[in-house]
Amino acid sequence: MLKVWLRAVRIRFLLASIISVTLGLAINSWQNNTFDIGFAVLTFVGVAALHASVDLLNDYWDYKRQIDTDTQRTKFSGGTGVLPEGLLKPQQVYRAGMLMLIIGSAVGAFFIFERGITIAVILGFAIVSIYFYSTRIVDSGLGEVFVAIKGAMIVLGTYFVQSSHVTVEPVIAGIVSGVLSSTVLFVNSFPDYDADKKHGRKTLVIVLGKDKASSVIWIFPGIIYGIIVTGVISGIFPVLSLMTLATIPIAVKAAISLKKNYEDVAGLVPVMERFVTFGRITGALFVVSFLVGMILKTPQ
Repeated sequence: MLKVWLRAVRIRFLLASIISVTLGLAINSWQNNTFDIGFAVLTFVGVAALHASVDLLNDYWDYKRQIDTDTQRTKFSGGTGVLPEGLLKPQQVYRAGMLMLIIGSAVGAFFIFERGITIAVILGFAIVSIYFYSTRIVDSGLGEVFVAIKGAMIVLGTYFVQSSHVTVEPVIAGIVSGVLSSTVLFVNSFPDYDADKKHGRKTLVIVLGKDKASSVIWIFPGIIYGIIVTGVISGIFPVLSLMTLATIPIAVKAAISLKKNYEDVAGLVPVMERFVTFGRITGALFVVSFLVGMILKTPQ
C-alpha cells in the first residue's frame, strides 16, 4: 500500500519543490551566512505536503472528469493511474489531498506566527491556488503560470523564513526555479492534448495548438538562461551560476526532439524525460553555484 501512495503523490516530481527549497536555503547561506536547521526541516515538510496535495487533488479531479481514463498514460503524463486501475478509491485520494493541504497549511501557520504577514500572503496564495489548480486554474490555460509563481514563492518563502527579510536575489532566482518547473509541465501536457480538450481543460498547449507550442518551447530555456546570465553580469548571482549553461545541449536536443515527435505519444516519452533531466540538473547546478560561492566567500 505504501508503494501505491508514493505513486499517488508522484514522488519523482517532488524533487522540483525540494530543489526550490534548497535553492532558497543556499541563497540565504551565501548571502547571510546563516542557517536554521529546525526551520529548514519544517520548510521541507510543509512544502512537500503542499506539493503532494496538488498532485493528489489533480488525480482526483482528472479521474472525476474522465480525463485520466481517456488518455494514454506514460510515466510522465496522464496522471498516476491509481484511480483508473482501482488501486485507491476517489474519496481516499481526495481526503489524502486535503490532509496534505492541512499539514502544509499548519506548517505555514507556524511560520506566520514566527515571521509575520509576508508568509501569510505566500501561504494564502498557496492554499487557494492548490485547491483550484485542477479546475479553475488549468481550465483557464494558466497552469504554467501558476507553477512558475509557485516555484518562485517556494524559493522566496524559504529565504524569508531563514532571514526575515526580502532581497532581489531570491526573487529573481525563484523565477528561474519556477520556469524550470513550468517547462516540464508544458511538455508533459502534449500527450494529454486530446483528452484534456475533450473534457474542457484548456492547457497552454491546447491554447496554442501542438505545432505552435512545439516551437514556443524555446522560450522557456531562453528565459531561464537569460535571467541567469543577466543575474551574473549584474552581480545578483555568483559567477559560478554560469555552470548552469552546461545543460544547454540537453535543452537543445530536447526541444528539437519535441518538434519532431509532438504527435507521437511513444516518441514523446524520451522527450519528456530529457526535459525533466534538464530541469533537475539545471536547478541542482544553480543550487551548487550558491553553495560553492559561499564556501569560496564569493562577493555579492
